[in-house]
Amino acid sequence: MAGTTHSARYTRVAIVLHWTIALLIIGLIVFGLLMTKEWMPNRFAIYQLHKSFGITVLALSIVRLIWRLRHKPPALPDAMPGWQQRASHLTHGVFYGLMFVMPLLGWAMVSASDLPIPTVLFGVVPLPDLPGLAQSEALEARFKALHEIGAKLFIGLIVLHVGAALKHQFIDRDGVLRRMLPILR
Repeated sequence: MAGTTHSARYTRVAIVLHWTIALLIIGLIVFGLLMTKEWMPNRFAIYQLHKSFGITVLALSIVRLIWRLRHKPPALPDAMPGWQQRASHLTHGVFYGLMFVMPLLGWAMVSASDLPIPTVLFGVVPLPDLPGLAQSEALEARFKALHEIGAKLFIGLIVLHVGAALKHQFIDRDGVLRRMLPILR
């Protein structure tokens, strides 16, 4: 049964930030999986890109949060059940949390490492270690474990998010997906 259709859309800035961050996160997941494979050539370059994309996600997430706090998102359809509205808000909240926590965990992991391998963002800008972190294998291992758990959570949320968007587009036909797609009006 189709719900109330909402024509209100996210702002262009919100749409660009959403899709840019989404593509970067998908790239981070792919690079994250590839860089751990022994057979992968140019692993060092992939690690550096992974770190560069992660810091870019952090910076863009700051911009996105500021934009979001100043620009109210369009309302969810009136016919959407309350549990789906709560699930939507919770999912978005966890996404925002991960967009901040994951780059910081990665940065903390690199900062705690005792390997003398610098991080150079996009081969140009050196990234300093986070201040106050001791170089410790145990600490690095903790940050790595948390980073891996977060990556798995990110993958699960992406599957849930895409599935829900497709459900709203093709089953509910309530215009939820259209609000964030740059090509559908």
